[in-house]
Amino acid sequence: MERVSDLQRVAMPPQSPVSMPIQSLRQGELVRRPLRSAPTGMGWRRGFILATTAALTLLAAYQIWWLLRIGGIDLLEGLLLLVFVPLFAWIAQSFASSLAGFVLVLQRRPARLGIDPHAPLPELHVRTALLMPTYNEDPERLFAGLQAIYESLRATGQGEHFDLFVLSDTRDAGLHRREWLAFERLRAFCPEARIHYRRREDNHERKAGNIADWVRRWGGAYPQFLILDADSLMTGDTLVRLAAAMEANDDVALVQTLPVIVNGATVFARMQQFSGRMYGPVIAHGVAWWHGAESNYWGHNALIRTQAFAAHGGLPELKGTTPFRGAVLSHDFVEAALLRRGGWALHMVPTLEGSYEEGPPTLTDMLVRDRRWCQGNLQHGGVLPARGLHWVSRWHFLIGIGHYLTAPLWAMLVLIGLAIPLQHGAFIEGMSPAGYWMAIDDGRFLGVFVLTMVLLFAPKIFGFIATMASRRMRRGCGGALRGFVSLLIENILAALMAPITMYVQSRGVAEVLAGRDSGWDAQQRDDGRQTWGDLWRNYRGTTALGAIMGLGAWMMSPMLALWMSPMIIGLVGSIPIVRLTSSRRIGLALQRAGLFATPEERAPPDVLVRAGELRGDLHLGAPDPEATTVHG
Repeated sequence: MERVSDLQRVAMPPQSPVSMPIQSLRQGELVRRPLRSAPTGMGWRRGFILATTAALTLLAAYQIWWLLRIGGIDLLEGLLLLVFVPLFAWIAQSFASSLAGFVLVLQRRPARLGIDPHAPLPELHVRTALLMPTYNEDPERLFAGLQAIYESLRATGQGEHFDLFVLSDTRDAGLHRREWLAFERLRAFCPEARIHYRRREDNHERKAGNIADWVRRWGGAYPQFLILDADSLMTGDTLVRLAAAMEANDDVALVQTLPVIVNGATVFARMQQFSGRMYGPVIAHGVAWWHGAESNYWGHNALIRTQAFAAHGGLPELKGTTPFRGAVLSHDFVEAALLRRGGWALHMVPTLEGSYEEGPPTLTDMLVRDRRWCQGNLQHGGVLPARGLHWVSRWHFLIGIGHYLTAPLWAMLVLIGLAIPLQHGAFIEGMSPAGYWMAIDDGRFLGVFVLTMVLLFAPKIFGFIATMASRRMRRGCGGALRGFVSLLIENILAALMAPITMYVQSRGVAEVLAGRDSGWDAQQRDDGRQTWGDLWRNYRGTTALGAIMGLGAWMMSPMLALWMSPMIIGLVGSIPIVRLTSSRRIGLALQRAGLFATPEERAPPDVLVRAGELRGDLHLGAPDPEATTVHG
């Protein structure tokens, strides 16, 4: 029996080191050079987004100011205005970006970077590495997906241009043994493939450090590499077109695809799958339109130029207080900003299909993952003032930070909106909060309310119209009637879960600011089952908060309790709501009824079918981790 470390040396190719210096956030200048791949008219595109956002926000802020100005603006009213303006600007920008995306989807414009999904496959001339970082994941599941990707590549006739690397940070000894056995099995099934495996002894800097270690030791042999998540699947056709696009555009450092969520079984997973497929293209086309060559990076299903990443992607340790100090957690945003600072173009190509991922099976799993992202995104507050960043990169950081600050800001807006009528005795007179504001000026209050609702729901409406306008998408989502019913159910469930999400995200922000680290746990991929005991432990605080709010509101005024009922119901009912949306049985019943359907579900691509078959086969033959040993 050989040592595992000796076997792993055999499993890796000869090293080809490349220098990857740590970047400074206190020093650096933006490299200004012409980017041939940059779209034209970026000034007016971004001007449209900013001008539309500013105009709508000023209009709404003026109306609120008019309501508050009577008798002078006191402290609470000033706070209301202070909180309202950034929240409204947030939804106004989302509206403006989605409007642009809606027009683009209807126009069916060709992809940028010369990518034509319908043209014959281009010929490749350089090698690309596919990197699969993993941390305590199900090995059989992971290697099944990797084999499906390789077989899809082999079917293109250009599989020899791709090498596959599994980069393990797994700490669990049993899982590590299973990883090795699954790797050996894959090499036996695909002897012609160049498939490699490496496990780090020290998993410093988590995923970012895992990738950086590969770049420093083996990156010199590969002009470009692509990052896959453990739940990622991509077709060979898409991988070849991405590799060819980077070959043809020597100013491009990163090309980000739009991963489509697939394989949802629980109600929650199917809801996320449907909403991502229906609304996602409109949103993605919109942001790609104004991002231009300053796109963001989502950490996976993206192709990266090795030379550029090695020169500019070395992440520094952050200074400051816990949990903001230390390794960069949401590394993808920072790497994108540093690549752009180095003078490289970054693009999103939402028109190129064939890129897939899986979503969390339950709201609980999503919130656990969201807690890590919360800490990582808030950590970007320390990166925001870095020297030399492109202003659009700073914009990305602000959007990422704002994604988590909006939850406590919405909570503050609701509380202040209740406190002002309470201060003026409105509830004693039996008025609701809405009645109080309408008594001041019903036209202005209703105008702002309607405008807010229109902007809030416009991206979903745009997505539905765009979906129904495409025959393939309309049929893939079950037709117009089933698509509309699915849309209604999705919005009802989203409304019920919104108070839960707002509470948990607000608590997460408070925990991060208080110095509590999120840790690093493996993600839940398949099983959405939760016991009543699990639900009670996770949501008893949410339930208690809703009960206290409901009782307090009723004691003040039954009308107030009625007005607050959507939030109270969501909080008090958090346990049954999460239980319902975690159900696989109900999720599969919705599938049989044709609800929450997507084109990838009704006519699954070959790579998804093959991955599913392999997962079933491999799990049937998976060894008992307690009984396995690693042999040479």
